[in-house]
Amino acid sequence: MSHSGSTLVLIMVIAVLAPLLAYGVGRRVPVPLAVFEILLGICVGPDVLDWAHSDALIDGLSELGLTMLIFLAGYEIEFGKVRGDTLRRSVWAWLAALALGLTAGVLLGGGYSTGVFIGVALTSTALGTVLPVLRDSGGLRGRFGSVVMAFGAVGEFGPIIAMALLLSGRTAAQSTVLLAVFAALTAAAVYWALRPRPPWFAHVIAKTLHTSGQFAVRFVFLLIALMLGASTALGLDVLLGAFAAGLITRLVLTGAAPEAGPEILAKVEGVGFGFLVPVFFVVTGIEFDLDSLLSGGRELLLLPVFLALFLVVRGGPMWLLAPRDLDRTDRGALVLYGSTALPLVVAITTIGLDDKALSAGEAAALVGAGMVSVLVFPLLALRIRAGRDQPSEEAVSGAESW
Repeated sequence: MSHSGSTLVLIMVIAVLAPLLAYGVGRRVPVPLAVFEILLGICVGPDVLDWAHSDALIDGLSELGLTMLIFLAGYEIEFGKVRGDTLRRSVWAWLAALALGLTAGVLLGGGYSTGVFIGVALTSTALGTVLPVLRDSGGLRGRFGSVVMAFGAVGEFGPIIAMALLLSGRTAAQSTVLLAVFAALTAAAVYWALRPRPPWFAHVIAKTLHTSGQFAVRFVFLLIALMLGASTALGLDVLLGAFAAGLITRLVLTGAAPEAGPEILAKVEGVGFGFLVPVFFVVTGIEFDLDSLLSGGRELLLLPVFLALFLVVRGGPMWLLAPRDLDRTDRGALVLYGSTALPLVVAITTIGLDDKALSAGEAAALVGAGMVSVLVFPLLALRIRAGRDQPSEEAVSGAESW
């Protein structure tokens, strides 16, 4: 078997094993699935068992997984809930976090280049990782869920914009012009998505939904490809295109096929969460530089420092600017959910390593802190809000059947 083939088999074995572990452990303590995928990836990676290695094919599948994760996070955003005063507060909270993050990054990194990568990473929110925890616990229903959605969406979209402005290697003016062009293209796509679809569109969706044609699913992936192509053509990060594609897809399906929308999304999620997203998280573990983290004293000390900075840099402004109708308990849970970071941290540190702005140890410390945040922060948030939400029917039935 080829090198890529054996690694891919190991990745899929982990992808099957991880949910079993998550469900088993989840009977006592709910642990995000991504944690098991990353930890098992580390175990089979070069620094432990040395069974799996990344290459061009594996890295390509991993990038597709990250793209799909960001797309699904964009799809989850409901414009009806993310607006008004809550949206304004979430934007100001993220801008304050960016200022704090850049300051902390420059001080820790010893220079502007390193500081920008660290600072932007500290402002991210793992909305795609947090949403399943919130959905299963019933936390998405009600006011608290809409606030977390707003702050999380900005915490995922803001760093992508910052990456395009600060990490592209272009001048601020050039990046701003390109972002404005992309924003105009996205606005045009949103306008098109909001227009009524012709009757034949919904008819074709319904007729092919359970056939090999799968028109709706293919149409969704066409939208993803178009937005990724637009962002790439403008020299912007593909994650920006993926996030925009998720927003547009929700608008199209809501208007053209409201009854079939959930089933179409389930099919797309099957591709994403069933294959591509697990590849991304397992490869993150395989490529995690455990030796660099454990061999250097400074790098190992940076991990808890970065973990604390996630709470201070990202969480501090959220606590201060959270809507006034949230009590202290909900504010604390909002801070914990909003300070959870991982996917964009991986993306940002990957770029930093390629640009030689981050050392392997610094990147490992940031990713390690992100992994701990994904494991610890949502669990603490669930604990402090215990009794305030009712678990979803899917979560309850899953626990009973297990």
